Amino acid sequence: MTLLQVKGPAGDLNIDDGGSGGLPVVFIHSAGGNTTHWAAQLAHVRKTRRALALDLRGHGLSQPPVDDDYRLVSQTRDIDAAVNRTGIRNFVLVGHSMGGSVSIAYAGFHPDRVAGLLMVDTGGDSRQFSETQRQQIIKAMKSDAFPTVTEIYWGQLLEGSAQGVHERVMNEMKRMPKKMVISQVRELFLFDPRPSLSRYSGPKLAVVTPSNDTKFSLHRLQSGFPHVVVKGTGHWIQLDKPEEFNRILDGFLFKIDAGK
Repeated sequence: MTLLQVKGPAGDLNIDDGGSGGLPVVFIHSAGGNTTHWAAQLAHVRKTRRALALDLRGHGLSQPPVDDDYRLVSQTRDIDAAVNRTGIRNFVLVGHSMGGSVSIAYAGFHPDRVAGLLMVDTGGDSRQFSETQRQQIIKAMKSDAFPTVTEIYWGQLLEGSAQGVHERVMNEMKRMPKKMVISQVRELFLFDPRPSLSRYSGPKLAVVTPSNDTKFSLHRLQSGFPHVVVKGTGHWIQLDKPEEFNRILDGFLFKIDAGK
């Protein structure tokens, strides 16, 4: 494992790179997350192939953007900088939550580079929220009630998580700057994954919790979008159920390799 600092479009980016052979895998964390959320997956995948995880701008050890630009389209450029500067041409992209949305957008821009797209409990149709609901949430986050509102929100996502995972993620979320949280939430409200999915025709898989298996879910937006439901876990499936998640990832990678 090697930690690299490479120049990104909005500042230095931290990359955890390691392993060799096979089709590389690139892991993208959620809002408030970092490369360590993929520790179990990196250790597992690197037994047979190269794998890297990226800290998106303002996360982990990566520098925050001086202009506070946390748009999803801007964060796709972080992925582009990471793979270009590490010499990776084709790869499987694995994204969790917001990182999944960034990954979908990236695949839409660069369908020829993404050999497979695996989304981990990523949001789907944002139209499930009315404009009134969106404005109410953003208004509450902008107010002095921000700590309470965000703690309730993260708490809902962490329902079903192991105690250690709950404490770890909650502590990480509380360190997120208010401006950054509001920006990320607003971006996710605005993001429509369908145009990007229509431009990407490669293999894909959604790994979701039961609460994300609804008519608004990502895998309901496009016919032929495979999905797997993992029970007994919170939103951070890869942390709560690393062995089960690794088995699902292995199966996905096997199908991609076999299809070459």
